[in-house]
Amino acid sequence: MKIRTEHQDRALVVSVSGRIDSGNARDFQSEMDGVLDKGGRGVILDCEQLSYVSSAGLRVLLRVTRHLDQKHVPFVVCSLSPMISEVFQISGFDRIIPVAASRAEALASLPR
Repeated sequence: MKIRTEHQDRALVVSVSGRIDSGNARDFQSEMDGVLDKGGRGVILDCEQLSYVSSAGLRVLLRVTRHLDQKHVPFVVCSLSPMISEVFQISGFDRIIPVAASRAEALASLPR
């Protein structure tokens, strides 16, 4: 798993690649904890290069969502592969976390 962050249009974009599973979910949580307060007008998790997410990874995303909700910072995931999208649908995460088809769509969904 690799994580890269950048600011785009006053939003924090976190790009994750590889796999998020029980072996590295704590590392993913630590990385996310380190950037969450730098969200600006919102946080976008770009999953274009994400190949797998386990239930441990989903728990981290739920924790991130709750943290950002408490701070009233919008959170959007984008660019899900068909397999990751199916995981989100089956688990109901697509009803908890807004999902955008692309980074551009995610940026457009954030408040100005």
